[in-house]
Amino acid sequence: MQAAISVTPSRMPELLLGLATVRPVFVWGAPGIGKSSLVRSFAESLGLECVSLLGTQLAPEDLIGVPQIREGRSVFCPPEAIARPEPYCLFLDELNAATPDVQKAFYSLILDRRIGGYELPRGSIVIGAGNRATDNALARPISSALVNRLVHVHLRASAADWLTWAGEQGIHAWITDYLTDRPDHLWAAPPKTEEPFSTPRSWHMLSDALHSFGPDLDEDTLKTLAHGTLTPAHAVAFCGYVKIVRSRFGLDAILKGEARWPHRVEDRDLLYYLADAFRGRLVKELPASREHASPAVRQTAHRAKALLVQLAEISVEVAQTVIADDTEGNPVLPAWFLVEAARDMPRLVEARR
Repeated sequence: MQAAISVTPSRMPELLLGLATVRPVFVWGAPGIGKSSLVRSFAESLGLECVSLLGTQLAPEDLIGVPQIREGRSVFCPPEAIARPEPYCLFLDELNAATPDVQKAFYSLILDRRIGGYELPRGSIVIGAGNRATDNALARPISSALVNRLVHVHLRASAADWLTWAGEQGIHAWITDYLTDRPDHLWAAPPKTEEPFSTPRSWHMLSDALHSFGPDLDEDTLKTLAHGTLTPAHAVAFCGYVKIVRSRFGLDAILKGEARWPHRVEDRDLLYYLADAFRGRLVKELPASREHASPAVRQTAHRAKALLVQLAEISVEVAQTVIADDTEGNPVLPAWFLVEAARDMPRLVEARR
């Protein structure tokens, strides 16, 4: 299902309070962005126990129950997990990954709040959640009958919300500081191949691993942990950031001429990180028109070209990332600066083409 409008995690409790208390809700979102934890926290805020049913691990009889003979009649007895006397939150996780027969078994429970002879206690709420088909996750089409029985809310990752939460949960300082600078690295679209990718969940896993190994973990271990949890490009950048934290290298020191670009082959991840930070600094400081550039900004541009030359002497490929277009082929840096770069650094600009 495509999202016309999506909401951040901080908005979700308010929406659920108004929706889930009157109608069943389905929360859509990519893997690892916190759908399940949000539902559990919401149920806890209402003082309700959260009973989770995982759609991929259910059969129809797990919901409908098995028949028993009572007073000469056959009746279906729902399982104990569902048939509770007190109100609760019924969380149907991975509902759209369930088989069609299981989805059908949910119809009456979702619409009529009843299954067999059992009716959900007054005050109970029903919330479903699942990944989208575009996320390369296990997901089956939901029938129109089931779609029409639910209010649909699309959740998106929010770096601001996650960093607020991370500060309260003791997430490793390297991660919170890094994502404060690079909030766009909190989440990445699931890849087509079987490889790790960045999500709030994977950053949380990396934090746990960093806490477990302690501050003295070696560089190879750090790379193993980062590449085992994050999108490869994010892992390289994060390892480069940690090197900056642990070493004398820093972008400000390089801009001031107090340090040079790291040139060792084993520092290539650090070089990529610094180049990316350098690009971000130029995007922020260089105006779109040269006429609007103050003397200080023109001095910055002059220094930037000198640093680009030094960077290209180490790696043309890394230097190229500084002046590269965005993913849609549009220039990121001002045209006047790129023209000057073309004049002063033809080899670098030729490589950019």
